[in-house]
Amino acid sequence: MAFNVLIVDDSSSMRCVIKKTLEISGFDIGQIFEAGNGREALDVLDKQWADIILTDIHMPDMDGLSFLKELQKDDVVSTTRVVVVTTDSREERIDELMNLGVKACIKKPFRPEKIKKILLDVLGMDEQTTKGNADLDGCDF
Repeated sequence: MAFNVLIVDDSSSMRCVIKKTLEISGFDIGQIFEAGNGREALDVLDKQWADIILTDIHMPDMDGLSFLKELQKDDVVSTTRVVVVTTDSREERIDELMNLGVKACIKKPFRPEKIKKILLDVLGMDEQTTKGNADLDGCDF
């Protein structure tokens, strides 16, 4: 089963890294959508369905926290699984994110096998139900 993914980060380079990491991890991707901040992400979600959202916290215009709060207001997209990709791993920040409905946090830098495992866990799937078993040893992103 392929999953549509929305990547939200103000850095186009980081969006590219996350996209490439997903591709080489063997995670079963349908479509990948991108947004440079929370406001752009909400616009994407008005037009496209995403099974999972990978978002940064620190972004201009609408940051990740404001984006998460806006997601909670919509009955349809509030059920979309959200994973935060960040350098901020303070316990109080993680607690705040989890209280806003985030299902997991991925600390930068990350490895393809780590991001795949977290996404599968968040989606309630296991490795055996997915395709692709690329040799990923030694790849940090």
